[in-house]
Amino acid sequence: MALFGLFGTRAEAQQAAIEAAALRSDRFRQAREPDWQRLDAIVTAIEKGRLRRLSDEDVLALPVLYRTAASSLSVARETSLDANTLAYLEALVRRAWFQVYGPRLGLWGWLRQFFGGGWSAAVRGIWPELLVALALMVAGTLVGWLLVASDPDWYHALVPFADERMPGASAEVLRGTIYGNSGQDGMSVFAASLFSNNAGVAILCFALGFAFGVPPLLLLVHNTAGLGAMLWLFFGAGLGWDFVGWLAIHGTTELLAILLAGGAGMHVGRSMAFPGSRAVLAAAAEAGQRAAVVMAGVVLMMVVAAILEGFGRQLIDHAAGRYGVGGTMLAFWLAYFFLFRRSATTESAA
Repeated sequence: MALFGLFGTRAEAQQAAIEAAALRSDRFRQAREPDWQRLDAIVTAIEKGRLRRLSDEDVLALPVLYRTAASSLSVARETSLDANTLAYLEALVRRAWFQVYGPRLGLWGWLRQFFGGGWSAAVRGIWPELLVALALMVAGTLVGWLLVASDPDWYHALVPFADERMPGASAEVLRGTIYGNSGQDGMSVFAASLFSNNAGVAILCFALGFAFGVPPLLLLVHNTAGLGAMLWLFFGAGLGWDFVGWLAIHGTTELLAILLAGGAGMHVGRSMAFPGSRAVLAAAAEAGQRAAVVMAGVVLMMVVAAILEGFGRQLIDHAAGRYGVGGTMLAFWLAYFFLFRRSATTESAA
């Protein structure tokens, strides 16, 4: 009998503890539930796009109610209140945090900010690196020309995807590669190879920028060396300006995108190598945000270049039209990047 009495006492004690915990949880919830419900109603209205229907008092109370709910969640965790209360508070605090501290811009708002000045401001913010990248691209083109001029065997090393465009080809053959070839599959394959190569270079220039900006320097020189080799080939056959027109219709966009990608990669690398008074991680994070905006635009430019390459260059089969399209695109990009300034707020946001 004593044993049964001992077990009974323990069971009663456990039951009493459970009831006390449940009572404590009920009292805790009852004392704070009106604030939780008000916060829930405000957050729900904002989530449904009904912010204008809220009163000024509700809007001003939102951060206070959020902090109160967060404090309640902390107490609930420390005192091991019931699972339902914890789950409700965790969900409520998460939703409220997003409305108080989360991003204010939706997709369309971000696009308006991006095209309305954010992208161009980010490009202007890396202008020193763009000058260096431009100098390297010009130097790479000159190096490629000189290497092939001294030894034509360099051509195959610099232009691995060449077809009939090679040293020794006649002017007629070379002319046939840039005029009257809209229906030739070989030209489509060559164009796809060229675009794939340039897109890969643009991505690598940015992705490897963390290595103190050195890899983008080498990539820019190497990629434009192939361009210099092809310029040597076509100018040697008396078709230089025809080839430049063939390239310009999409190249003004594509090469400018590579220039921006190289500048963005060097911008990140320079900030890490010379952070100034800031910590290295802080400097890299700030530069990375600006470079990421630039690269988002580079992706768009590559898409535009692909469309021009796939359609415009094949449909326009004369040099004047190709120069017209290429020159117009170049003028458009330069005007947008360096002349379009919307507002100081947009510039600082970039």
